[in-house]
Amino acid sequence: MSGRLRVVGIGPGDPELITRKAERLIAAADVVAFHAGVRSSSHARRIAAHLIPADAVEEELRYPVTTGTTDHPGGYVGALADFYDRCEERLATHLEARRDVVLLAEGDPLFYGSSMYLLDRFRDRFPVEVVPGVPAFAAATATIPAPLVRQDDVLTVLPGTLPEPELARRLADTDGAVIMKLGRTFAAVRSALEQAGRLDGAWYVERASQEAERWLPVAEVDPATVPYFSIVVVPGDTARPATAERLRVGRATACDAPRARVEDDAPASGGAAELLVVGLGPGPDGWLTPEAAQALTEVDHVVGYAPYVARVPQRTGLQRHASGNTVELDRARAALDLALRGERVAVVSGGDAGVFGMAAAVYEAAADTARPAYADVPVRVLPGVSAVQAVAARAGAPIGADFAVMSLSDRLKPWEVVTRRLRAVAEADLVLAMYNPASRSRRDQVAQARRILLEHRSADTVVVVGRDVGRAEESLTTTTLGDLDADSVDMKCLLLVGASSTRVEANGSVWTPRWVR
Repeated sequence: MSGRLRVVGIGPGDPELITRKAERLIAAADVVAFHAGVRSSSHARRIAAHLIPADAVEEELRYPVTTGTTDHPGGYVGALADFYDRCEERLATHLEARRDVVLLAEGDPLFYGSSMYLLDRFRDRFPVEVVPGVPAFAAATATIPAPLVRQDDVLTVLPGTLPEPELARRLADTDGAVIMKLGRTFAAVRSALEQAGRLDGAWYVERASQEAERWLPVAEVDPATVPYFSIVVVPGDTARPATAERLRVGRATACDAPRARVEDDAPASGGAAELLVVGLGPGPDGWLTPEAAQALTEVDHVVGYAPYVARVPQRTGLQRHASGNTVELDRARAALDLALRGERVAVVSGGDAGVFGMAAAVYEAAADTARPAYADVPVRVLPGVSAVQAVAARAGAPIGADFAVMSLSDRLKPWEVVTRRLRAVAEADLVLAMYNPASRSRRDQVAQARRILLEHRSADTVVVVGRDVGRAEESLTTTTLGDLDADSVDMKCLLLVGASSTRVEANGSVWTPRWVR
């Protein structure tokens, strides 16, 4: 038997935005707890003061530090950990005495709320209940007022504390956006909005729903005046202003408004522009060639698979067109359409674009006789460091002699073709690099490939498994064909199967002699 902890959302500031359930629970509480700043009164208590019973015990949980410096031996994290330890002890005393505790939470308790850290500590010790509240961004959007997102728009909520390049990338890749946690981060947030091409139409709202509320375009805000209780709202309509204008004047209905950004469909007077196909390398920025890096600073559009588009730094004027996997031809056609209008476009691909990348897809789309205009688009491929080169370099020199490169995927070719080629490579005693060895839907093909290779190679043939090479989670495993664990291989891996002459040195280096006896 114990008291119950209720974490109650009380909205962004206007007491009339407190829900009826929150009112009822606060009015019946034995104990009301609330956070307070280092040198300020509690904003949460101020919102709900008229509801707190006169005989309720009040527990003020005053932070020892916010974002400033501290002399705590554990630093900022250590100071907050000790603070929450003390808060837990104080509130647990009430709960153990069978007193019900209401913990007030501004906005919604589980949306960037401080109360969630105490909820984490109590949920396994006492009965807990969370009461949702109106989040601050909902009040900010209502203040403008403007539709935040409509139809199938994507809404992204971002903390202003993200690194500026990451913030800019995410703003460029979404329709509507909300940016929280401003204050001292505002200058970087404004810069990120400008880089993403989203500054026009972005609104700054300060103290939403409160008496001191104010709002104005982000471009007009003095960064020195921005408090923590402020939000940036980027309506989804600003991602496609022509669509928004048609909706506003009534020339289109909500049903037929296009989802994509509105572009001018007329060809540019200067004719088609050159289409670049750029290999980004396997991962690290240091493996991006200077030629590719320079090209990416000169284009106006980047088209590609979403994880690869995400690797291109956002800057002012750059439009990003990200899409999912397995739609290579759709991406290529979209890029060719842009180039036909005279737009400067780069199609990006991981590794080298010509090795199981987007280069072949672009040429395939350009050769489509149903779209003869594509033939007028000049295409230039910029090479990149391939995954096979990266894995080989990490291992030593396993492809120092003749080698073959294959994809185990049977999405674009029958599995019978794959097996026939595997046998041919094995019989020729070539080093073999295997891309796309497995996926969620292809779990047994590595095992099948291993069985085929063992028909022609000895079980002690050297195998190198490279996973996420060039990234933080990189791993490199050297094993043998006989001991290869097929179940441990997935889409993030590249396999190098040595020739009969491939050897492993005492220090783990793998290399293949240039000569054949």
